[in-house]
Amino acid sequence: MLFFMSLALFSISSAQQKALYKNSEAPIKDRVEDLLSRMTVEEKIGQMTQLDITMINTTGVQKDVELDAKKAAELVRNHHIGSFLNGESVDHVTWYNFIYELQKIAIEESRLGIPIIYGIDHMHGASYLETGTIFPHNLNLAATFDPIHSYNSADVTVKESADLGHHWIFAPVLDLGRNPKWARFYETYGESPYLAAKLGSEYVRGIQEPKEGQKIKIAATGKHFLGYSDPKSGWDRTPVDISDQTLYEFHLPAFKAALDQGIKSLMVNSSEINGIPVHADKKILTTLLRDELGFEGVVVTDWDDIGKLVTYHYTADNFTEATFQAVDAGIDMSMTPLSLRFNESLLQLVDEGRITEQRLNESVRRILNLKFELGLFDNPYPNNKRYDRIGSNDSRNKALKAAEESLVLLKNQDAILPLTQDTYKNILLVGPSANSKRNLSGGWTIAWQGGEEARFPEYVNTLYTSLKATFPESNIVLAENWKDSDKLKKLSKNADLIISAIGEEPYTEFVGNITDLRLPEDQISLLKTLGSAETPHVSIFIGGRPRIIEDALSSMDAFLWAGLPGFHGADAITNVISGKVNPSGKLPFSYPKYSSHFTPYNHKPSDVYFFNPEEANNIEQGEKMVWQWPFGYGLSYTNFEYSDLKLSNTEITFNADLVATITVTNTGNVDGKESVLWFIRDRVGSITRPVKQLKNMNPILLKAGESKEISFRIQPIEHLSYPNKTGKLLLEEGSFLLMVGDQQVEFKISEPQVSKR
Repeated sequence: MLFFMSLALFSISSAQQKALYKNSEAPIKDRVEDLLSRMTVEEKIGQMTQLDITMINTTGVQKDVELDAKKAAELVRNHHIGSFLNGESVDHVTWYNFIYELQKIAIEESRLGIPIIYGIDHMHGASYLETGTIFPHNLNLAATFDPIHSYNSADVTVKESADLGHHWIFAPVLDLGRNPKWARFYETYGESPYLAAKLGSEYVRGIQEPKEGQKIKIAATGKHFLGYSDPKSGWDRTPVDISDQTLYEFHLPAFKAALDQGIKSLMVNSSEINGIPVHADKKILTTLLRDELGFEGVVVTDWDDIGKLVTYHYTADNFTEATFQAVDAGIDMSMTPLSLRFNESLLQLVDEGRITEQRLNESVRRILNLKFELGLFDNPYPNNKRYDRIGSNDSRNKALKAAEESLVLLKNQDAILPLTQDTYKNILLVGPSANSKRNLSGGWTIAWQGGEEARFPEYVNTLYTSLKATFPESNIVLAENWKDSDKLKKLSKNADLIISAIGEEPYTEFVGNITDLRLPEDQISLLKTLGSAETPHVSIFIGGRPRIIEDALSSMDAFLWAGLPGFHGADAITNVISGKVNPSGKLPFSYPKYSSHFTPYNHKPSDVYFFNPEEANNIEQGEKMVWQWPFGYGLSYTNFEYSDLKLSNTEITFNADLVATITVTNTGNVDGKESVLWFIRDRVGSITRPVKQLKNMNPILLKAGESKEISFRIQPIEHLSYPNKTGKLLLEEGSFLLMVGDQQVEFKISEPQVSKR
């Protein structure tokens, strides 16, 4: 009797031990190891594979979010696929049903019941959700210089899409926007490492922090590690030649800030750096990322980038060799995404002994850990009880506020703006973006390259419909054929005001490659035609990067850079030009004057060097030659005065902090928001130093006539040091210049003396 009782207890104990990974009370580490020990090599490889939605939907096209259960079951049961991605904008019920059915197959029909992690390109709000809230793109958010908008964009994305089973958000883009020709420029937070780090880390916090009532957490993905955004040609996925020191000082800080915030995954740079494709670069993906930075999360490839080692970079003769290069370098999951080549090749490599099962375990452990951390094993199914959170008034108001504060007024001759209801009775509206919804949101909206006009929600205004609502007493005339110069001249004669909406149509990635930063010829012709009229002219730029307008600027009485402000962009624009909202945006990039030359604000002194001895070292003059407007520039309907810049000390040691204060006063007649930007210049360095670097920012609201004292605590290691080519921080003695507004003051730092005994 005792024997049988002991045997029964042993059996129960064994059963419990076998099911440890299903025990929600057990530590995640133990659950991961238990599950990993039960998996076959084939199952491990399946977890390292991510396939596209077109492999499991009914039609094989992105916009079809209807599961083909037979296809899905084949891939999940027999090939153990652990992740799928993407789709396009459909309603929430369709998404719920799709993810529920897919997850049900993974949980109930696979041997171990490992849930699917679903990845999606929600780049600026729930981009692929029909009634989702669409925020401005990152470049616009950067123009606010206020991290709250980046946080809100992420927070709203989670609230609207997490319940639907969108577990893995492929954002934020942490690449640095230093080359305006780059087609993904608008996806960046601009050219400042500090600004990108602040807004990027706030986005990560907004995505990953626990939400009330949220059973499944969401993972953010930092893109694209590392140095992707500054190709020599400006074209997407083309080579980058860049020093290690530059990588450390300029391109790494935003990723480092995201890692410090606890980001759970990174996507790899599709290009090459110094001749080595990053997907095959062990120095970057393992030595730097794992060993030096200590990243323990999941590294996923970009779209078919293992295959591109064969067909694009030519560093591998075949897909199996490419798979070896990528896995050996440090990738964890392959976005294959349209075949099982990765599975087949990786299995072959394991069979041949070139890739060990221990190496597989490293990646699969990270992937399983991510799934456990998100709560997918305990709550794998989507939730259909909170649809009311999608497109709420609160969320849309946050998107509108972000759009309003992202608009940058760059010219306002004779204070033509704001417009008043009784001044201009006949307004002529012209240009390619005058009556377009899709142009306001750009790429990654509804679809990869931006959805067709008919797919945009009815509530989204175009500039035309918003102007009619904002100025009901005025006659708003839309020039249907803005390319007909003779007709435009006739219409101009009857107008009190002309508003031109110029810029770009949606694009992203290689589709947005251009050879010239100047506006297209037909738009240049349009602006010249409008310039020949005596009618006042307000021009609004809608697009993803700065386009050269030097030759046409004189034809404009006002110029507003609107970027890609999203679904509420038209209302934001009319709120600003009508004076309902005081513009507060500032350029997060240096606006180039010429198509063939662009220089960021944090350039080296020699970037604008003159050979004329009388002009040599005149940095300000050089910058005026290459910039239309500088980084941080933006006009307001009021004026802000900076005064009384003070330092707590003018000489400090390496281990002492320094407190700076400045008084900012709104000297105008209307309330306004001002982003107080603090810059520091290191006078002399053993490695050439930028002429200035943004080190702090304070967005503040000031009522008319109000003053505020703002402070900045300067910490030597954080604000005065810089990395060498190995990433070691250098803190050197010398003089520094602190600049804020039109004020500046110098201070010195020296190494503390050690007393001798």
